[in-house]
Amino acid sequence: MVQNSNVTKVLKPKIKDNLPEVDLLQEGISDYDSISSVLVNECLVENFKARRVSFNEVIFRNVKFINISFEQVEFLDVRFENCDLSNVNLSEASIHRVEFINCKLTGSNFTEAVFRNVMFDQCSGQYTCFRFTDFKQAIFSNCQLPYVDFYESKFSKLELKDTDITQGQFCNTKLKGMDFTSCRIDGIAAGVEDIRGAIISYTQAVSLISILGVVLKE
Repeated sequence: MVQNSNVTKVLKPKIKDNLPEVDLLQEGISDYDSISSVLVNECLVENFKARRVSFNEVIFRNVKFINISFEQVEFLDVRFENCDLSNVNLSEASIHRVEFINCKLTGSNFTEAVFRNVMFDQCSGQYTCFRFTDFKQAIFSNCQLPYVDFYESKFSKLELKDTDITQGQFCNTKLKGMDFTSCRIDGIAAGVEDIRGAIISYTQAVSLISILGVVLKE
């Protein structure tokens, strides 16, 4: 069940100033590795496949991820700034006190991830996958995410602000209390019970009328 107040408060990552810079390609990443208190800056991170890696107090800045699979990864107190995470596999991730700022998320896979105190700000990308995810205390602000997939997800205090989710998938996701009035929601897929109690504008109601099985005649 969605429980959404007018203002969602998200805890910011706890990150110290002046973190030392590291080169992840040189350091390497393996299963169960723990990486903490570093800056990863202006680089490519490519061709890594590892499970249960832990990132704690890390800043990724201007990083492009290529051919990356971090299943069951843990991100705690992490910030992604101007990063390209397109097609990265972060399924079953644990993501707590994390910010994604101006990041590309085309085809990014967050299936079954758990999000706690997470901010997505000015992010963009088509077909971002959040299937079977669990969100609590999270905000999407000024994002462009057409065809986003939230199939069978759980939302608690999730806020969408000025975000494009056209053609998005919300089937089996309860949207009660969610305020979509500042968002673009044309063509979203959801069931009647899914959208019950969602907050929409009069204009948006027209675009959602097909969900009710009703034909609007002028």
